[in-house]
Order: sequence, then structure tokens, then C-alpha cells
Amino acid sequence: MEDTIAAIATAYGEGGIGIVRISGPKAFEILKGLFVYAGKEEIRPRHATYGKVVDPETGNVIDEVLAIYMKAPASYTAEDVVEIQCHGSVVSLRKILEQVLRLGARLSEPGEFTKRAFLNGRIDLSQAEAVMDVVKAKTDRNFDVAIAQLEGSLSGKVNEIRHHILDLLVDITVNIDYPDEDIEEMTYEGLEASLSSIGEMIEKLLSTADTGRMIREGIRIAIVGRPNVGKSSLMNCLLRESRAIVTEIPGTTRDTIEEALTVRGIPVYLIDTAGLRETGDVIEQIGIEKAKEAFNSADYIIFIIDASEELSEEDRQILDYIGQRKALILLNKQDKGNQVIATDIADISPNSDILYTSLLTGEGITEIEDRIEALVYGGEIVQESSVMVSNVRHAELLRKGKDAIRDALSLTRRREALDIIEIDVRNAYDHLGEIIGDTVTDEILDEVFSRFCLGK
Repeated sequence: MEDTIAAIATAYGEGGIGIVRISGPKAFEILKGLFVYAGKEEIRPRHATYGKVVDPETGNVIDEVLAIYMKAPASYTAEDVVEIQCHGSVVSLRKILEQVLRLGARLSEPGEFTKRAFLNGRIDLSQAEAVMDVVKAKTDRNFDVAIAQLEGSLSGKVNEIRHHILDLLVDITVNIDYPDEDIEEMTYEGLEASLSSIGEMIEKLLSTADTGRMIREGIRIAIVGRPNVGKSSLMNCLLRESRAIVTEIPGTTRDTIEEALTVRGIPVYLIDTAGLRETGDVIEQIGIEKAKEAFNSADYIIFIIDASEELSEEDRQILDYIGQRKALILLNKQDKGNQVIATDIADISPNSDILYTSLLTGEGITEIEDRIEALVYGGEIVQESSVMVSNVRHAELLRKGKDAIRDALSLTRRREALDIIEIDVRNAYDHLGEIIGDTVTDEILDEVFSRFCLGK
């Protein structure tokens, strides 16, 4: 924390503007050592000043720049911060960074600017993690969730729950330490009611985790079926372009084809697989094995059946392979007639959703997108302002907190001693504290910020 750090804060490559960022006690001193004013006006905090960066040893001009000085604590890191905005040339950025390092800064570690913002108390840990979610957002909905977390939506809800737990801890401690004082005696009935209420609050927040994860990381959907039933046609319809080869020849798709797209603001990774069938073709067999791997790792299965023909033995084998998994079954090629109906499938695969489609004409595509959206949001109405858990680490800590409250509730119902119950309640408080960084180890901090890019 006593070091002054520096890094290039913009993406590598050519651009209109590139930024070298400096943070720490020597930031302003370093700027003065290499910056030459273009006019008489000197640098003022939070103002952009035009000038040139020069090599202090030779006096040679490196680039024309704008320099911005943000005096602590009114900066991103709550330290003195300098940003030098130069032309977006790799050479210019490299040369300016070299001079900054020569004047006493060191190259920052990944995420170190944001880590300092956290350690200096400007943001909590969940907000720090949201910074990279904002940077990596691929859809509008993903971006909105990350921005809400950056603004403290999750922190506020976690702090609210922790406040209830802390109040309960105070009551338990007072009753343990001062049993003879004139205070309101805690009853097991009251303790049970409080613990139940806290458990429900944690569970409500945790219930958003699956949706949040899919919005943040995307949902992997495997398209399966025997050859020539319309798998590639479905991919092309959803992509709105001809990406996969479509022919009447079975076995055209020899390998898995993966494409990324957005469905109603949800990142989706479609995996078009080789037809699942018995074959003597060695190359096609490799594709079929890859199809099975994609099937097993997918979040959702779309199984396509050629409904213009009777169910084949291969169709039945795939239905058996699906088993109890959640899947969407498309009875395709309705334009050619209807030999298979929903009731034929419902008995074999009771957990599946069934749609009639004609992918040749685009019939059913909107309904397929509806099903994908419903899968992610669990049938709930999407609320822009709702708090959502999108980080795996946060979800795991919420589960630990819920388990600790559950254990405390079990002890309460058995009328165990308060000092034993207090241990689990305090554990719940600490687990939730790890989400926002109140109770977190250096190892966790290192792991979190190691995922960041340089300069952020």
C-alpha cells in the first residue's frame, strides 16, 4: 500500500485514446517529473490539462497528452491517482509507462487498483467483484445486473440480513452474560421465530442464484437428435443466419458446432451435435462421442424429432438417455404431416416440455425463445430493480450462512444452551460478512483480484 503502482488501463491495440493510470503517494510527483505544460495553467485536481510527456533524461517529446490528477480521497482507489491520456498507440503507451516506472512506480498486479479501492474502504468486496462483471458483460441484462451490484444492491441486502443477525447475537450474548440483570429474558419461542425469519431472508436471496449464474455465465444448450431431423436448421433459425450446413444427407454434421448468441438478454451457447446413431464411419463416430459429452455437460437439452415419421428406435434411445433431465422436445417438420403427437412423448419423458415446430418455415422459434427465457427466470416476471446473486462465491457463502442458521434453529428446537446456539449464529454472520469483505482472508482476496485485468 506504500508503493505507487502504474499500468496501461486500456485494451492492447490501436485506438483513438490510450490511458496510463498511476495510483499511490508518488503519483503527482511522477506526473510532474515527465509532464510539460502546453500553456501557463498548472494542473488542478479533477481538471484535464493539455501538455506533452517528455523523456526526463533527453527532453525528447514522447506524445501529446491530457493529464488528469485526482487528489485523495476523491479518486477510484481513494489514493492520489493520475491518468495520462495519450494517443492509442502501443508504442506511445509503452514509452510513457516506461518513464512512469523509471520515476518510482512499479507495475501493478492484476486488479490492484480495485483491490486498493476495497482496502481503502471506498467499495466493499462484492462491489469490487462487480467491476470485472461490468467489464466482461456480454449482454444488456448481464450488464444491468453487474451495474446494480456495483452500486451496492447486493451489499445492501446482505448488510440488512447481517443487521438482523447482529441484533439476535446481541440479545443472545446479553442473556448469556447477564442472566440476573433486569433485562428481557429471551425465550426459545422468540429465538426460533427470529432464526426462521433470518433463514427465509437468506433463502429468498439465494433463490436468485441459478438465474444470476446463467445471466452472468450464459446457458449451454445441446441440440440433439438423430441425423436429418433439423438440428442444424434450428441453430440457423436462432442465429438468424446460415451457420450450420443443412442437407438431406444423414451424418452431415460430423463434429459439435458451438455458437454464442443472445436470447432475450440471456447469453446462450448453442451446441449443434452430430446425430446420435449407430454408424461404422470412424469419423462420424468421433462426432457422436463428442455429442454425448456435450449432452452430459449442457444446462438444457433440445431434442428434435422428425414428427412426419413414426418414432424410430434411435429416437427412443435418445429419450431413454434424456431420462429425468429437463429438456425441450420439438416435434419438427409439421409442414410434412404429423405421425408423432405430444401424448406419444409425454409418457416416455414426463419432465420434458413439448412443442410443435416447422424449422423450415420458422414456426415455433418464438415459443422456443420463450421456453429458454422461462428456464432462466423460473417463470418469474423479470424485475430490473430486483437484487440478484450472480457470483458463485456469493452463492456458496449464502448456502453456508443458511446451513448455519438451520443448525442454530435445530439446536433451538431441542432447547440446547444459548452459548452453543450462539456459535452457529455467529458463523452465519461471518459467512455473510465474507461476501462484502468484512470477514475475509488474504488468500481469498488474492484469488478474487487475480482474475482481474491489469490496469483495473
